[in-house]
Amino acid sequence: MTAAPLTGLRVLDLATLFAGPMAATLLGDFGAEVVKVEHPSRPDPSRGHGPAKDGIGLWWKVLGRNKRAITLDLSRPGGRDTLLRLAAGADVVIENFRPGTLEKWGLGWPQLSAANPRLVLARVTGFGQFGPCAHRPGFGTLAEALSGFAAVTGEPDAPPTLPPFGLADSIAGLATAYAVLTALTARAHTGRGQVVDVALIEPILAVLGPQLTWYDQLGHVQERTGNRSANNAPRNTYRTADGTWVAVSTSAQSVAERVMRLVGRPDLIDEPWFATGAERARHADVLDAAVGDWIAARGRDEVLAEFDKAEAAIAPVQDVRDVVADPQYRALGTVATVDDPDLGPLRMQNVLFRLSDTPGAIRWAGRAHGADTEAVLAELGLSAADVAALRAEGAV
Repeated sequence: MTAAPLTGLRVLDLATLFAGPMAATLLGDFGAEVVKVEHPSRPDPSRGHGPAKDGIGLWWKVLGRNKRAITLDLSRPGGRDTLLRLAAGADVVIENFRPGTLEKWGLGWPQLSAANPRLVLARVTGFGQFGPCAHRPGFGTLAEALSGFAAVTGEPDAPPTLPPFGLADSIAGLATAYAVLTALTARAHTGRGQVVDVALIEPILAVLGPQLTWYDQLGHVQERTGNRSANNAPRNTYRTADGTWVAVSTSAQSVAERVMRLVGRPDLIDEPWFATGAERARHADVLDAAVGDWIAARGRDEVLAEFDKAEAAIAPVQDVRDVVADPQYRALGTVATVDDPDLGPLRMQNVLFRLSDTPGAIRWAGRAHGADTEAVLAELGLSAADVAALRAEGAV
């Protein structure tokens, strides 16, 4: 097989919970050599976050995949010196300590870039490296609230709604991986590394659509609309006769017309207000009633088949059991099975996208805390006596 596209790229993952480590995972999925650096006695909290089996954290198995695991206490001289030696041979360092923490340990950008002028340092924090909030602890929940996401999510008469998973962290992880590759492309032109500054509160704002521009130009403040859209209708979730749910979207005018013909209400197409998505949205009660009543009289399989026949956009609302069995996901290979020494065959999401010539792959799931410390330090040129001295210091 052709080598993965990021083969030869060396990444040090110093980050925890969850955006920084996810960025490193995405790079590792496509061939980067990722070394996960954790504190000797305080490992990445994701190892214990969420459900576990036989005492083994399952989230870590996903987040830690394709990473070698070592321990270093960066606050100790031996840990600092070892990290600088690792950085000298690396391409990327990813960290998410509060601003000033690496500097306190003598591992700020001046020291890292002196050790390796070609290094890219990705710094992922809640609020960025400067500004009045930079010193504050930051988590994805705060970004989801501050960005405006929670304000527009949920029913109009209900509280703002937070996602039940790390949405802001995941978006920031994607953004960080993109930023790292952008900085590496710049390095190919300049020969120099640089600092990447990612604040959790910014990438999620970037994916919220044109809210800022609407407000700037029209004074418009988007409100909560539940599953409805202010830009088109019908757009909602609807319950079928057998108690399942389906989601319908009519962003295109032609699809909206097909849906109304399918549900037996072609008369609504002739209404003057039906001609634009925004006007249809103002008549969502009428459209939802027409679509909802038609769907409620039929089982899910019939509804999906009829919508498919009419070339109208619909999808079942699936939980994880449905996802695993879904034929489209199966065809794409979206769910991968990894042989894990701790848990045996282990299913998880596959790599993020497919490349025709240089595909990525999951080579192994998250490894035990410090599993690769001796091997990585030996490759760095440290002798057994050197490692023993670091252990005596508490640096590994």
